[in-house]
Amino acid sequence: MSKKYKDYIYVISAVAAAVITAVMAVFNPFYALDSYVTDKLYTKLSGTSQDIIIIGIDEETLAEYGKFELWSRERSADLIEYLYSDVENAPAVTAMDIMYISESGQPADDALAGALDTVEATTGSDPADSVVLGTNVVYRGALETDADGRMIYNTEHIADIEIPYADLATKASLGFTNACIAEDGCVRNAMTAVDVPSDISERYSDLGLFPDGRHESFAYETYKVYSLHKGMEAVRPAQNLRGQYRFLFSGKTGEFQHVSLRAVLAGEVPHEAFRGKIVMVGAYAPGSQDAYRAAIDRGRSMYGVEIHANIVQALMQHKTMLPMVRPVLVILTMAIVAGFLIFARKRKLSVILIVSGVLAGLYMLLGRMLAGGIFGKRMFIPAVYVLLALIIADIYFIIEKYVLERIKRKHTLDVFKKYVAPEVVDNLSKSGDFELHLGGEKRDVAVLFVDIRGFTPLSEGLQPETVVAILNEYLALTTKSILDHKGTLDKFVGDATMAVFNAPFDQEDYIYEAVAAAWDMKAGSKELGERLYREYGKTVGFGVGVNCGVAVVGNIGCDFRMDYTAIGDTVNTAARLEANAKTEQILISEDVYEKIKDRIEATPIGEIPLKGKSNKIMVYSVDSIESTGAAETVNETPAAAAGMDDTGGTNEG
Repeated sequence: MSKKYKDYIYVISAVAAAVITAVMAVFNPFYALDSYVTDKLYTKLSGTSQDIIIIGIDEETLAEYGKFELWSRERSADLIEYLYSDVENAPAVTAMDIMYISESGQPADDALAGALDTVEATTGSDPADSVVLGTNVVYRGALETDADGRMIYNTEHIADIEIPYADLATKASLGFTNACIAEDGCVRNAMTAVDVPSDISERYSDLGLFPDGRHESFAYETYKVYSLHKGMEAVRPAQNLRGQYRFLFSGKTGEFQHVSLRAVLAGEVPHEAFRGKIVMVGAYAPGSQDAYRAAIDRGRSMYGVEIHANIVQALMQHKTMLPMVRPVLVILTMAIVAGFLIFARKRKLSVILIVSGVLAGLYMLLGRMLAGGIFGKRMFIPAVYVLLALIIADIYFIIEKYVLERIKRKHTLDVFKKYVAPEVVDNLSKSGDFELHLGGEKRDVAVLFVDIRGFTPLSEGLQPETVVAILNEYLALTTKSILDHKGTLDKFVGDATMAVFNAPFDQEDYIYEAVAAAWDMKAGSKELGERLYREYGKTVGFGVGVNCGVAVVGNIGCDFRMDYTAIGDTVNTAARLEANAKTEQILISEDVYEKIKDRIEATPIGEIPLKGKSNKIMVYSVDSIESTGAAETVNETPAAAAGMDDTGGTNEG
């Protein structure tokens, strides 16, 4: 597969991944996970408003007055009368998160309705402008006909609205107290109103309720009455198609200022504490069955009256928001994911991880800024899908650039072990000093050429299989000798072998090791030659040439065929020395001799012409060397060592 085609496939894959991420961000299949992240990301508690105070029906109150179910409504009447008995310090609005649905008995009901008359008499205004009472919207699934005439099953069909009894409902403002519980069981959304079905509107028409077919929520009605009291206009927040919006919490459980209902009724709380404030009354004790999982504080339940208080404050401070519009969300998500994937294609892993971290941070910062209304309108974006895409991409690149790189490196090392001493490769791999230079580099090297003498006459009278078997034995011997001395097996050329020392890795005493490898070949070939003579009546031997100097080494070839080799005059000279060597003779250049003359014995052959070189060079024939551990030191007579091919050409191979 061509590089261009691979790049094309990668770009297509990156765009596909971006599209998948964008689709998931729009449809939010992992709502619970995303909501958890966005709750943590977007919620920045600003502190509860001092204009809101909760009168709680708490444990202290229940201990004083007994179970709430057994209370007379006269106690609620006493509370309202107390709050409005001092007109100068009266609340702006009193919101009773308590159901007064059915009539309980004439005296108590009359007392509560009469308390609203007291509010009117004290404030001089309609009690509906001061008191908000709770209702309950009853949802029940039902078959309905949609706008296209199709039958659908509506799970949010409003079957009824439970309101206070008539004498109370006609005097106070009403708002439904239903909590909007999300898919993950948490409360983070709210509503301003619901559409009242026509049959319910007709049922309550004689009470003058729902004349416009709308019923406001408890929190919004409270906010609207408070705004009227303050001479401000109530702003209805933008809502989604379900009539909901997300509100930002201002306080956690217990953080709104609150007092006990018992203390208020006992006169222990001064009237001044309620002056011009929003007073919210509701359950504030464990077991009251009016507690929910709030998105802000998942570890603790939050009482319904506290949730309403948070919603009211969000409406007052305009801390409500909707999701980013889908087209913009899709473009933003795709730009981040596709852009990152395409950018990371040819970058280092460290750069990829840093950039992905920066992108994740900027994306979360953008989410905070959008939720804060940086563009004049609060909105939220799903956080988890872009973050997951970046994490998955990081994992992919870690696998690709680390794990696969290690596999590739191991494969390369395994290949190198075939022509470099395995212990050298292992040591370099463990130390981490593994750097192979692609292309060429100049290095000081020692080059060894060895050729089999007499191989052609031997092969003429033998079967091909036997010839190959004998050749393999000789090549195995040369290879072992090279690798034992940590040389690099460069190549086999027919029955000849080329080796390089001090490349591709630095090697100590590489010139001596090259000569020692040649000596091991000579020593090992003696036994092999004797066996061949016994079996076939013919024998063979080695001719070796060793030179040292500067050579260009590296991967040389083309895209589809490449070899690691050495080229240059140093290599050519070593080849010419081998060509002039007699059987069992090791010829070295003067440069080699000068470097290791204190550890070898050698006979000077004299200056000889070498093919392709204009100047003659001084040549030595190695007679003995220090013990290499692979074979014993062998001595030759100077006369034997001095034997030369007087034709000056290549010996038979």
